[in-house]
Amino acid sequence: MKSVCVFCGSSPKAVIKYGTFAREAGAAIARAGLTLVYGGASVGLMGEVAGGALAAGGKVIGVQPRSLQDAEPSLPGLSELHVVDTMHERKALMAEFSDGFIALPGGAGTLEEIFEVWTWNQIGVHEKPCGFVNVLGFYNDLLGFLDHQMREGFMRPELRDMVQVAPNTETMLRIFGVSNDAPLTAALA
Repeated sequence: MKSVCVFCGSSPKAVIKYGTFAREAGAAIARAGLTLVYGGASVGLMGEVAGGALAAGGKVIGVQPRSLQDAEPSLPGLSELHVVDTMHERKALMAEFSDGFIALPGGAGTLEEIFEVWTWNQIGVHEKPCGFVNVLGFYNDLLGFLDHQMREGFMRPELRDMVQVAPNTETMLRIFGVSNDAPLTAALA
C-alpha cells in the first residue's frame, strides 16, 4: 500500500470535537510513509487531516471539483491539487490514486463516498480495503444498521466483513496491513 484516501466532513462546526483526531489521522498516514488522498478542501475535517499529514512531512494529493472551490477553498501547500469538473470525476480520480479508503466522521457526502468504494469492492471493480474510523463512537448507530441489514437478509456476512472498523487511523492502517512501529499518540491511545 502506497496511498490511502480519507473521506471526511467539510463542516467547520465538527472541528471543535473531531479536529484533533483528524489531524492525528493525517499525521499517522504520513508517519506510515503513505500518501494521503482527499477532497482538497481547507475547511472542516478535510483541512485538518491534510494539515496533519503535511505537518508530519507527508505527501498530500487533493482532488476538488471546480464547483466547490469557492465554498471550500483548497488547502495551500498541497503536494498536488487536481481540479475536476464533476463529483463523479473527483471520486474516480481519488479511487485511481488510492490503495485503500478510510471514512472519518462526516455527513452525507462522506457516507456516499465510502459506500460507493465499498460497493465497488463488493462487485469486483477493485479489491482495495475500506474502513470506518469510529472516533468517539461516531459510527456506532450506522454500524448497528449495517448489522441489521445483514440480519434481515439484505447483505451477506462476507460483504459486511469487507468494511473494517477501528477506533483510530493507526489501528486501521494495521488492519490494512501497513506496518507502522510508531507508538499510538496520547490522543488516540
